[in-house]
Amino acid sequence: MAAPKVGAAIIGPGNIGTDLLTKLMRSDVVEVRLMSGIVPDSPGLQRAEGLGIDTSSDGIETVLERDDVEIVFDATAAQAHIAAAPRLQEAGKRAIDLTPAAIGPYVVPAVNLEAHLDADNVNMVSCGGQATIPFVHAIDRVADVAYAEIVATISSASAGPGTRQNIDHFTETTAAGIEAVGGADEAKAIIILNPADPPIMMRDTIFARVREPDAAAIEASVHTMLAEIVAYVPGTRLVLCETDGDKVTVMVEIEGAGDFLPAYAGNLDIMTAAAARVGEGMAHHLAGARA
Repeated sequence: MAAPKVGAAIIGPGNIGTDLLTKLMRSDVVEVRLMSGIVPDSPGLQRAEGLGIDTSSDGIETVLERDDVEIVFDATAAQAHIAAAPRLQEAGKRAIDLTPAAIGPYVVPAVNLEAHLDADNVNMVSCGGQATIPFVHAIDRVADVAYAEIVATISSASAGPGTRQNIDHFTETTAAGIEAVGGADEAKAIIILNPADPPIMMRDTIFARVREPDAAAIEASVHTMLAEIVAYVPGTRLVLCETDGDKVTVMVEIEGAGDFLPAYAGNLDIMTAAAARVGEGMAHHLAGARA
C-alpha cells in the first residue's frame, strides 16, 4: 500500500507557481492541496481551481489555517517572503522559497539537498544559481575555485515583472550562492535579458579561475554533474567545457520541459523543476520519519 502523500500549498499563482503546480501534479509523494494568491480572478487561481485544487485570494492567511499542508512553496517576491517566513515557521510549515529572499540555507538539489532536509525554510537561490552553481561545485571539488563569474542570458519574453523587479536580488543572491554552495572563494553574477525574436533558450556561461588545474579531472567532474542535473531538468545541455591554464570555461543551454511555460523559458523551468525536486525530497524524508 502506497504511503499517503504529503500535503502542500503554493503561494503565488503566476507563471512560476502554475508551472510548479503542473509538475507537482505528477508527483507520487507531494499533493498540492491549495493554491493561494491575492487577486481573486487571477488566471492562475482559475487554472488551479479547474484542476480540482482548493484556491484562495487571501495570500498566506488561508495557508496558515490549513492543517493538511506541511510544505509551502513560495513563488511570490523577495519582500513578500521576508514577511511570510516567520509566520510559516511559527505555524510549523516547511517553506521552499523560490524568491531571492535568501532567508534559509541555499539549496541546489544536485549539490546539497540531503544536507537540508530538516530545514524549516530553504532558498532556491535563482534560476542562474540553479543552472550554474552545480558546475562551479563540480569544478571546485577537483580543482579548487578561487574565483567564479557567471553570465546568465535569458529571453526578455521569459522575464516577467517579478524577475525584472528582483534583478538586484538576483545578482546578489546568485553570487552568494556560488560561494556558499558552489565553493568559490569569490564570485560575481551577471544577468542579461535578450530581446531576440524568436526568443532564445536560456544560456549560462561559467568562468572560473582554479588553483589546481587538471583538464581531464574537470571535464569528468562536469559531466558527472550534468547527469545529476539532467535527472530533473532533462533539457540541460553542455555546450562547452574548456580548460586553458588556470582558467575554466563551461557553457550550458537549458530548454524548458514545456509543462506550462514555453520551452525557451528554461530559466523559469529550472527553478520549478528544482523546487519540485526539493519538495519531493522533503516529503520522502517526512514520510520516512513517520514510518
